[in-house]
Amino acid sequence: MNEGCFGPLVTADGTTFRLWAPAARKVSVVMADRTHAMVKNNDGWFTAEVATAQPGARYHYRIDDELNVPDPASSYQPDDVSGPSELIDHTQFRWKATGWRGRPWHEAVILECHVGTFTPEGTYRAMIGKLDHLVATGITAIELMPLADFAGTRNWGYDGVLWYAPDHVYGTPDDLKELIDQAHLRGLMVFLDVVYNHFGPEGNYLGRYAPQFFCDAQTPWGSAIDYRVPEVRSFAVENALHWLSNYRFDGLRLDAVHAITQPGEPLILTDISRAAGDFAQETRRQIHLVLENDDNRAALLDPSAAIPAGKYRAQWNDDYHHIWHVILTSETHGYYGDYAKQPRRMLARMLRAGFAYQGEASAHRGGQARGEPVGTLPPAAFVNFLQNHDQIGNRALGDRLEWTADARAIEAALAITLLAPMPPLMFMGEEWGATTPFPFFCDFKGDLADAVRAGRRREFAGAYETFGDEVPDPLALSTFTSAVLNWPDPAEHRPRHALVTELLRIRRTELAPHFANAAFAMAELRQDDRLLFARWTLGNGAPLHLRANISDRDVANEAAPMPGRAIWGGVPPMRLPAWSAFWSMGAA
Repeated sequence: MNEGCFGPLVTADGTTFRLWAPAARKVSVVMADRTHAMVKNNDGWFTAEVATAQPGARYHYRIDDELNVPDPASSYQPDDVSGPSELIDHTQFRWKATGWRGRPWHEAVILECHVGTFTPEGTYRAMIGKLDHLVATGITAIELMPLADFAGTRNWGYDGVLWYAPDHVYGTPDDLKELIDQAHLRGLMVFLDVVYNHFGPEGNYLGRYAPQFFCDAQTPWGSAIDYRVPEVRSFAVENALHWLSNYRFDGLRLDAVHAITQPGEPLILTDISRAAGDFAQETRRQIHLVLENDDNRAALLDPSAAIPAGKYRAQWNDDYHHIWHVILTSETHGYYGDYAKQPRRMLARMLRAGFAYQGEASAHRGGQARGEPVGTLPPAAFVNFLQNHDQIGNRALGDRLEWTADARAIEAALAITLLAPMPPLMFMGEEWGATTPFPFFCDFKGDLADAVRAGRRREFAGAYETFGDEVPDPLALSTFTSAVLNWPDPAEHRPRHALVTELLRIRRTELAPHFANAAFAMAELRQDDRLLFARWTLGNGAPLHLRANISDRDVANEAAPMPGRAIWGGVPPMRLPAWSAFWSMGAA
């Protein structure tokens, strides 16, 4: 159990309540039977020993006899973010997958999921019924969008305010543990998306009794967190360990770390990684940490280390998505403008070197340099995807690629993405070609709801002019329900699902055993940038070859016969059909 400094410490003899409230003069623990005064020390910590407080008991903290607040390190909020916190003893859950130690990173095939819309029930328990489908498809890891308790009944999760409490809308802490346990019994890793760059706008009371959590800087979502403060730093580090230890997540994806404006020294990212590495070493578990980082900071990445030691396995590679989106849809507005010139050449660069932007000027960012040289980083450092929650949901209609892109083009992109040595990620339903939208939704009230609605209208002013009432209201219940996956009948033949399943079978049987220590080699274009050649060196020294037509017209196959043994697509013909991909391995 991760005891740390924050949150109540539950023992057989009762509970020690602990709250860091340096701006409070007086704090009490308010329970159903009575109120217990807390003692303050010189560092701003309040504590109280309550012998009668046992798991299941509910409590508030009363600040200066004025305001009742939940525990910022609450383990469960059965009545939402402003309700009482519930005591949870994490040692009481009986795990069944006791021998689980995780899987190596090079085996990762990730499906990103939103618990509330993954099934009609929208619960942790309901997800268990879909795990066998994921295993049969070839998925090896599920990544849950953020669970930290948020205000209301529906949210993407990035507005969480109680970082330690999995949201009550989806079920209890034990329900979440059961989901993870059942996933492990099936050989599935489970990752969690965590947000350490801001707190949500509703239900966050820290500013009242611990304003030191925040600095003067602002993020796009509110006041920036100040990781120069030791207690604030500990709050984040302990939170990461909370999810890894008490819930046995196999890894974390840290959201938008470029928006952490006061990371402190050493970087808060470094401390989180080192703490997770120490935990992995103590427990002999494989722990994988991944970043989302618009800055493309290659120096933060190291997928080859046995345990995290200040760095991260990989980064979500937005460049990869953006380039494919331009190729598949011809859209060039907004940040897609950075990829509008010669997107196929940028794709070739990524297939031989990871990022597209490695220090070049970004027009979308006012000409600022973006990224760092990748150097000798291997393919395992780059999580590649064609769709995710952001790239679907941050569109006016929440539309997927299937709404606009040619099916043959999507399938060629999948054949390249799912067999390349970079860890692939898909968004829930993508494995069968779902057309279910995933628009932005939330459940705020009053002025905040009006502000969110107005902000979306400003952001998508042109879309409102074009689509009018078709643009979903983010506050409407119907917007949320439209995002619930429409699962096909298991007996229904889905060609896209058959394609993805076969690609992942080849990845699992032919390639994954050799992906450890794989390296970039080359990628180039011919035939007016329509004919793509790429090669990587696998961990066993064998070359992996790709030849593809990434255009909507047939193209002459002007090169020598493809070397090695064909593993996908067969032997390339004299003319490669539009949107086709061929893979082989072995030989020079």
